[in-house]
Amino acid sequence: MSDSDTPWEPPLAGSEADHLLGALDRLRTTFRWKADGLDAAGLRARVGASALTLGGLLKHLALVEDHLTTVRLTGAPLGEPWESSGWDGPDWPFTSAERDTPAELYTLWDAAVERARARIDAALAEGGPEQLVHLSWPDGRHASLRRLLCDLIEEYGRHTGHADLLREAVDGLVGEDPPPGWKPRGAAAQDAPSRA
Repeated sequence: MSDSDTPWEPPLAGSEADHLLGALDRLRTTFRWKADGLDAAGLRARVGASALTLGGLLKHLALVEDHLTTVRLTGAPLGEPWESSGWDGPDWPFTSAERDTPAELYTLWDAAVERARARIDAALAEGGPEQLVHLSWPDGRHASLRRLLCDLIEEYGRHTGHADLLREAVDGLVGEDPPPGWKPRGAAAQDAPSRA
């Protein structure tokens, strides 16, 4: 198996930024794999009393990607597609996902991750992970880019665990990592029937 078969694997020995981004991208890839290829019913499936769904997690994490890499990173406004979305509180990404098609949810998440990667790469090029970002505490102390990346890794770690349980309940898919050579299906293919 070559590195090109598993491009989501973090480096064995790299810089601090390489390892932070590698850990983040591995979690992003594992999350996307757990959510991939489902129809609307699969994206709306719930486990037990929990209101979480894979569709809601896709939308929530897309919002987190954009919020962290605009508002928290630079102080810029959140921007589209969020400003005209009708967002009305912290549960909105989870509840509004019920009305979105699979293609809309996958496209939203994929695009948010690409925007976030570009913003993070630009910030790292400007000053590395130790640079201070816009996010600050009431006493005026600012967080570092390292802290933002660790927060995003933590967010994905939590929700990738949720996605493990949800996906297993939908169609029995289990595993820690995608199989070698895995690639996400294009958003247009997401309106096809799931394996559920």
